[in-house]
Amino acid sequence: MIADHDTIVAPATAPGGALAVIRVSGDDALKVCDRVFRGRTPLSDTPGHTLRYGRIADGERIIDDVVAAVFRAPHSYTGEDSVEISCHGSSYIVSEILRLLLAAGARTAEPGEFTIRAYLAGRIDLSQAEAVADLIASSSRAAHAMASTQMRGGYSQKLESLRDKLLQLTSLLELELDFSEEEVEFADRGELRETMQRIEAEIERLRSSFALGNALKTGVAVAIVGAPNVGKSTLLNRLLNEERAMVSEIAGTTRDVIEESIDIEGVRFRFLDTAGLRATDDRLERMGIERTLESLRRARIILHLVDAARVAEAGHCPDLVQTVREEFGEDFVPDGGQRILKVVNKTDTAPAGFRLPEDAIGISAKRGEGIAELCRALRDTVDTGAVYHGDAVVSNSRHYEALTGARTALRRALEELDEGLPGDLLSEEIREVIRHLGSITGRGAIAPDEVLEHIFSKFCIGK
Repeated sequence: MIADHDTIVAPATAPGGALAVIRVSGDDALKVCDRVFRGRTPLSDTPGHTLRYGRIADGERIIDDVVAAVFRAPHSYTGEDSVEISCHGSSYIVSEILRLLLAAGARTAEPGEFTIRAYLAGRIDLSQAEAVADLIASSSRAAHAMASTQMRGGYSQKLESLRDKLLQLTSLLELELDFSEEEVEFADRGELRETMQRIEAEIERLRSSFALGNALKTGVAVAIVGAPNVGKSTLLNRLLNEERAMVSEIAGTTRDVIEESIDIEGVRFRFLDTAGLRATDDRLERMGIERTLESLRRARIILHLVDAARVAEAGHCPDLVQTVREEFGEDFVPDGGQRILKVVNKTDTAPAGFRLPEDAIGISAKRGEGIAELCRALRDTVDTGAVYHGDAVVSNSRHYEALTGARTALRRALEELDEGLPGDLLSEEIREVIRHLGSITGRGAIAPDEVLEHIFSKFCIGK
């Protein structure tokens, strides 16, 4: 696929709509389309960025009235001659047009082949190509904003700026090799250290943004935990506005983790309804509790649900970390990125004189009271300001690994600088940093075929 420049064709829209778009790209795209397109002017004689009305015909039989958008190389998505045919969305019409175009000399595009051609033609870099898939898959405003920024090149510009600064450093260091006998230093070591430290700080900022970026891309994981019968499943059903989880007064009803998603003010949250936390000899219930403990460790937000009657009796909300330790003899230590929200349920049945602890949110999952406040608290835990302002945020694990490699190499270079190593060795370490950063965008060299095939295999056919 990577070295192939045949004329390719595929639907660019999902089936089932009133209209459909069929995309054709390649050296013979205009000739292929002219074999089935009947209009006042042949597409081969049409300037780029022009619409032509006409019909798709199979001999004397008219298939559909269409509008053909003509794009001339190199000013097209793929950098090749391209045609986008807009027709009615009937599955029969789409399949007939595809059949005719295939008979006219095109072949069916493979997943991601249009975008990989755009990358190989230099129209977009590798990180922008990956953002195309993220944009298509975005399911919230935040995920859409993040993918849009990356696709427009904001992320690439930040990486290119770092790369250019590193190239300047290696140029000065390698220039010293030409004057090695004179022992001249073109790169002041103090300024060199400051520059490298600033670059390391920026790389670390990008790397640290992955936790937020990945959460926004896949959905912020929220674990609903608490003792049996505290109302976890009722809360999930209330948040979803549907009876998704089974509710029962029998303790231990939920024995597996149930996952559902909702959008709260532009951010997708993935709620995990877990088995009740309690000591038990029931093997199946114990397996569910073990999955609850695993959900605790991977959740970004933990809703610790407690019964108002228990809070009234104790005078405070129980500590989740202490509860896990006492019930199961296991240590649960929240990482720096996790938030625990204490939620007191069943406030509608609380005893007279009940006072809600200051660090807790009071709700009645059964009656819907306090749910709006809980949703606001959840939304406030996710800072999307940087995303909506167009700042570079990392959401791709491949990019995260590359940034980690770049940080490691740069720290090694700083250590060698402190040890007084010569410029040629320092230059090699800095070039290693450049190589890691370049692997994100594909700058400087086309990425290996296996990397491209892995990335683009996840694309839909029409992209």
